[in-house]
Formats: sequence, structure tokens, C-alpha cells
Amino acid sequence: MIHGKRVVVVLPAYNAAKTLRQTFDELPHDIVDHVILVDDASQDETSRLARQLGITTFIHSRNLGYGGNQKTCYREALRAGADVTIMVHPDYQYTPALVTAMASMVANGVYDTVLGSRMLGTSALKGGMPRYKYVANRILTLIENVMLQRKLSEYHTGYRAFSREVLESLPLEENSNDFVFDNEMLAQTVAFGYRIGEVSCPTRYFVEASSISFPRAVRYGLGVLAVCLKYRLHRWGLRRFSIFEPEGRRLSVGGYARAEVPPIPPRADA
Repeated sequence: MIHGKRVVVVLPAYNAAKTLRQTFDELPHDIVDHVILVDDASQDETSRLARQLGITTFIHSRNLGYGGNQKTCYREALRAGADVTIMVHPDYQYTPALVTAMASMVANGVYDTVLGSRMLGTSALKGGMPRYKYVANRILTLIENVMLQRKLSEYHTGYRAFSREVLESLPLEENSNDFVFDNEMLAQTVAFGYRIGEVSCPTRYFVEASSISFPRAVRYGLGVLAVCLKYRLHRWGLRRFSIFEPEGRRLSVGGYARAEVPPIPPRADA
């Protein structure tokens, strides 16, 4: 706990067996109360390894997509009593060492949402981010700052911390199950008046780190622009969108299909 707030780390996983142990070992377990992994129908040993490590594991019977994975992550974090929820990608692209700082900023009430930004400083390119992704990130972030009237260094990081109020209040069930979920969620955070903070986050790009293909990256970029346009139209009152409506569908903490896999003892050769 931090300041009496229960801290839960969620790991949205897909084929993360090669990097999961390293990610888990480097989490600050002295302040993390609970770790949850959601396996989005991986084709490797992700779920088995997670169980060996003692991580509470949920398995999707079919691949629901990155956004669908996050919805399960946040539902289960709320069910586990999280006051502060931190999403850490188990592909070891983001350093788990920042969990304490990010959780503290939320637990202290300084911010409602905290992003681990790769664009603060010079870590992105030094960490191996492809130059085309770096340029695209900068361009999209500029457009989003103009459209959402904010001054964030990036909107595309997968390293995020949220207060319980944010996860309970935002109509996250209205969001996409694809990668654009991240941007929809940040646009909702802005629309609902929550405070967003950032910390500089070193990043690593290597073979095992997850990355979307170029065609999917293009679709993602177009989706980001669509989210910006929806936000502006909604703010101007020209059109209403359910993702920005207070009456939109929120996460249901109960009454949905899920598959929990309890931890198992590690094998002798583990």
C-alpha cells in the first residue's frame, strides 16, 4: 500500500512468456498489493508461467484485442479492491521500476491518471524506437494536444496509472477492443475533467518486445484522428458520442464471463 491505498498492477498479456518473469521480478513488490495478468488467448506458455510465479491469472478463450484485454484487467483490479491500478506491459518494454513513483502520484491525490512518457527527454530513440514511429508519435501528439487542448508529451504510451474513481466513472465499455482504446480512454479522461500527470520513462525496443505491424499502425493513427474529431464535435455540441456521455456503459464488476486460473506450484525445472 501507499498512503493507505491498495495498489494493483495489471499485466495485459499476449505471447509474453519470454519476458514475463523479468517484468514480474522487477516490480516493487514491497508496495504492490496484488498482481493480475490477463492472457488474451496466447499461443505460448504465458498463462502457465504466470501461474508458476503466483500471479492471479485470467484467460480469454478467444483473442479479444488489446482494448478488450484492458477491460478485463480493469474489471478484475476493481474486483480486487484496487485504489490505484497500474498497467504494465509484460513484454518488458517499459521499466517496472517506475510503478512506485506513478502509484504515489495517484495515491497522494496529485493526479487521477499518470502516464509513463517515452517522449520526455531523449529515451525513445536511444531505446530503439523506430524513427517512423517516433515521427508519427510526435505528429499525432501535436494534433491531439490541439484538439483536446492539453499539453501532454505523448498519448500513446502503454504505461499508465489510474485512480479507482477514474476506472469506475469512465464509460469504458463504450470503447473499442482494439489499440485505439488507449486514446479513447485518455480523451474520456480529459472530457470528464480528470487530472493527467506524466513521468519520464526509459523504453526498450528488442525482438521480444511487442509491436504492431505497419498496416495496423496506420489504422491506429486514423483511429486516433477519429477520436480527436469525435471529441471536438461532442464538445461543440454538434454531435453526441456515447464514449463521452456520463450515461455511457461503465465496467461491470460482476455478471460477466471470465476464467480465473489459480496459481500452481512451480515445476522443479522452473
